[in-house]
Amino acid sequence: MAPSSRTTVFFGLGLSLGLVISFTLTTYSSLKLTLPKIVYHASYGSELGSDVDKTRGLNIDEHILFPNERANNLKGPNRFPQSIHSHEELDKLGGPDKEFHFKDAHAHNDDSTVAEELYHKVRVLCWIMTSPDNLQKKAIHVRATWARRCNKLLFMSSVTNSSFPTIGLNISEGREHLTAKTMRAYNYVADNYMDEADWFMKADDDTYVILENLRYFLSDVDPNEPVFYGHLFKTIVKQGYFSGGGGYVLSKEALKRLRGRDQNQCRSDGGAEDVEIGKCMEKLGVKTGKSHDSFGRSRFHCFDPEMHLRGGFPDWYYTYDAHGAKSGLGSISDYAISFHYIPPQRMYALEFYVYHLRPYGLVSKSQSLNLKTNSTS
Repeated sequence: MAPSSRTTVFFGLGLSLGLVISFTLTTYSSLKLTLPKIVYHASYGSELGSDVDKTRGLNIDEHILFPNERANNLKGPNRFPQSIHSHEELDKLGGPDKEFHFKDAHAHNDDSTVAEELYHKVRVLCWIMTSPDNLQKKAIHVRATWARRCNKLLFMSSVTNSSFPTIGLNISEGREHLTAKTMRAYNYVADNYMDEADWFMKADDDTYVILENLRYFLSDVDPNEPVFYGHLFKTIVKQGYFSGGGGYVLSKEALKRLRGRDQNQCRSDGGAEDVEIGKCMEKLGVKTGKSHDSFGRSRFHCFDPEMHLRGGFPDWYYTYDAHGAKSGLGSISDYAISFHYIPPQRMYALEFYVYHLRPYGLVSKSQSLNLKTNSTS
């Protein structure tokens, strides 16, 4: 073959190959841009289109498919993992420097008659476990959101801060002293506020509570019964015990028995706070109460909403949870009460979703979700 003919053939082959490669790349890019990503939501088997969450730099579908994975370079106050499993993870996150207040209540047309009636009928004192280092990082945001709906609100710390304010319990900080902190906090509440509430709730500074739902649940329960409620764990204590982070609420009678305990009846410090409170209550004859709604759905939660919706719990949870570690929409009550491991950003997001976001034209009617008898578990 002549040199000129070979050149013509090679040129033609190269041109053809280049066109094929170009077409392939263009087609792939087009598909990547136009086709929705498919997310398999393991908890209820639906398929959802998704895209990259640009505010966090996380690919949501990958994170839901692989819940134990963490995206790299999670830095700054506006980036956090889809779900948080521990206080260590939570403490790595930043947060707003100042509290934020929603000021659009005047624009809503909500009928709050029933909620206001329950506010006066079912009086709830909330005390928040916090520390000097967490006042501006976490506690300030609790105060600005859900906790302002408590009938009485107290912040318990190791030292007194008169400007916040906090009540100093004269105890060293650290997880090894949470039992002493809790015991002293309830002693203080019993000595000073016993007659100002019917129910006494302990929550952490990363807990989010919907007080209206708590009051509705408690409206059918006698506070003079020795009972307390929360997210029930079935291990260690015979009758079970409640997650400290998910919050637990004591009846007035339960608080009276806790305050009147013998000095050697319950552990005064050390151990795991929620376990020790559970052991103490069992010795005092205070029962762990059932809090599931009439459809068997949970109301108190030791993780954030996303975790309870999609599953992917830590391994220990499958052994501890008293109700089978269920997840998905069908497992969470419409009148859910509490969630845990809520960073400040998400606390404001929950405040917006629960109290401000409304679909036009849909008017929700109250449901009857309390069990006919809120017996003990």
